[in-house]
Amino acid sequence: MKNHEYYMNLAIKLALKAKGQTSPNPLVGALVVKNGRIIGKGFHEKAGLPHAEVVALDDAGNKSCGSTLYVTLEPCTHFGRTPPCVDRIIKSGVKEVIVGMIDPNPKNNGKGIEILRQHNIKVEVGFLEERLREINEAFIKYITKRMPFITVKVAESLDGKIATRTGDSKWITSDKSRAFAHRIRKDFDAIMVGVNTVLRDNPRLDAWYSQKHPIKVVVDSQLSTPENANIFYGKSQVIIATLNVALGQQTENRASLTKKARVLEVKEMTGEINLKDMFKKLAQMGITSVIVEGGGTLIGSLFDQKLVDKVLFFISPKIIGGKQALTSVMGKGIARIDSAIKLKNVKMRRFGEDFLLEGYV
Repeated sequence: MKNHEYYMNLAIKLALKAKGQTSPNPLVGALVVKNGRIIGKGFHEKAGLPHAEVVALDDAGNKSCGSTLYVTLEPCTHFGRTPPCVDRIIKSGVKEVIVGMIDPNPKNNGKGIEILRQHNIKVEVGFLEERLREINEAFIKYITKRMPFITVKVAESLDGKIATRTGDSKWITSDKSRAFAHRIRKDFDAIMVGVNTVLRDNPRLDAWYSQKHPIKVVVDSQLSTPENANIFYGKSQVIIATLNVALGQQTENRASLTKKARVLEVKEMTGEINLKDMFKKLAQMGITSVIVEGGGTLIGSLFDQKLVDKVLFFISPKIIGGKQALTSVMGKGIARIDSAIKLKNVKMRRFGEDFLLEGYV
């Protein structure tokens, strides 16, 4: 007889079919099982569409009475864009619900389980929770802290350089690394760079291989982004985060840039953009995850201010050298080695001759 973890693993695979599509909602998958057979399955496809439990129960039809429902996340109890899932579960005649993890949303957070039990439905909780927390890491941070999940992505040489002393940076890593980096962009709500990256590299920040168009965010305290920059091409919304103090260059450029982008005014901190305030404002816009792709000044500031959650470092076995060459992480940095940021849950992957180091801060 197949155990709960077997069915929960299948539900996770269903949930992942919508990876990058459900924000600001979580990834959720569900199965309806009766007499050892799967009679219904479903996953949450997109915010505003039915939740996974409802899709699975619809798939099972009138056969769901007396069945077991497997769902990766605790069923909801509140009205949002869709009705509460617990009501539908109760009406379906399901006798048992196996929940992967409790919903971190303060509006729910155990209430769904309590209501199901009050209606004499057996509930068990806690299956493959570590894996479930990983696939919904952005949702968990967003719903509990009202801040986006911040991932820093770097493509660097073995000695930590992202460009030569002359500014040449194309291409440090391989085609395989760049293709993978483009594919993962669709998993994020927004792609962020500093204005120096726009001025130096003039990137488009598109997501290849995907119909999704993540928001492009430029951190630009002086509003010096050129109005003909490549970031303005394509279908993505562009946000330019700038200081809410009217400086000379801002006044000149604001009118033209406002026609092409949303200019987001952010608090000041020691003459620069207050990055924490910027991320709070982005979260208020429903942005739950951001991948930061450069440059070294912005990334260094993010580490200095302890705002990074995860890193993806693509490392090419090349040595660039040069005191004036740009490095991937600048900022203030640390004074003592024992204060260095130590990554957790580190994984290594290989793309041709390059290596991808992935870890959590």
